[in-house]
Amino acid sequence: MFVSVIVGTRPEIVKMAPLYFALKKSKVTPRLVHSGQHYDYAMSKVFFEQLELPEPDSFLGVGSGSPGQQTGDAIIKFEKEFELNRPACALVEGDTNTVLAGAIGAVKRHVKVGHVEAGLRSYDLRMPEELNRRLTDHASNYLFAPTDDSVKILKDEGVWGKIFKTGNTVIDATIQYLPKALKSSQVMWDVPWENFALATLHRAENVDDPATLGHLVKVVTESPLPVVLPLHPRTDLRLKEFNLKGKLERSENVKLLTPVGYFNMLVLMSKSRFILTDSGGIQEEACSPVMKKRVFVTRLSTERPEAVRAGYCKVVGTDSVKILRELKRFMDDPKLTLKPCPYGKGDAGEKITAALKKEL
Repeated sequence: MFVSVIVGTRPEIVKMAPLYFALKKSKVTPRLVHSGQHYDYAMSKVFFEQLELPEPDSFLGVGSGSPGQQTGDAIIKFEKEFELNRPACALVEGDTNTVLAGAIGAVKRHVKVGHVEAGLRSYDLRMPEELNRRLTDHASNYLFAPTDDSVKILKDEGVWGKIFKTGNTVIDATIQYLPKALKSSQVMWDVPWENFALATLHRAENVDDPATLGHLVKVVTESPLPVVLPLHPRTDLRLKEFNLKGKLERSENVKLLTPVGYFNMLVLMSKSRFILTDSGGIQEEACSPVMKKRVFVTRLSTERPEAVRAGYCKVVGTDSVKILRELKRFMDDPKLTLKPCPYGKGDAGEKITAALKKEL
């Protein structure tokens, strides 16, 4: 028996690595399938190296393109993959175009689908990820929900598949890899401050709108703490297109970095005073028992409400005046009252593996 472990982007590689090794340890053969949605060294290969994952068993080479083109091409290639290599189950993770395409390709070949990180909802239909995760949930046979909230959402929506509460594999990854990152990463050599904030920015609804992106540039240039900002390729492109990159480059309050690997990102998170982000995964990672960081979520909503209730995250929108006010308030009173990590204790990979062995 083997199962297909599908990845396509940086977050999927990170979150599927603990599950890949848990499957292998339990003697369920994992077949690693990479869509190619993220394909260059900085966005993909370095993550395989640091997480000690083998080369993919299959690389589909989907690449970039419009959302519809990318998804359609991926569906065709996944369908061919499952025709040639028929797994007992295809495991997808999260909410990317790779996830939806992998699920559809599997369903069309009558292959069972397991959705890791099922049941998340932002209810913000501007986000393409919201559609991807909803459709994938309703196409899946097995739904591995990280929290009670996500379990309830799936039950309320009447999904057809079987639901399991497992925690989130991203917590497994932070616990397993942060010690290694702190020993090997040299990223702090590039940071000119001991006391700094970390920012990440990549969501389409933020970076593709010049007004919104302008607000977020204002935030990082005027932040009460200097900001380290690794630039996602999409963000870099839009900053140049909207004539905003120069403002960041000239600011003494901002240190721009090229895309960083997983170990470097873990270290930057660990060493930062607080985090500004529109990333979903970082909201979860900040809750890890080895991280425990305050995150200001630069979005209008979040599909991680558990992280807000537990005291780690605060949704601050995209208006620069409001965000800067929140940052100043935190700097004036930086104490955090935190509840235990809502995403588990670091054993999600083992729980998902145990559930699969019983079902398949």
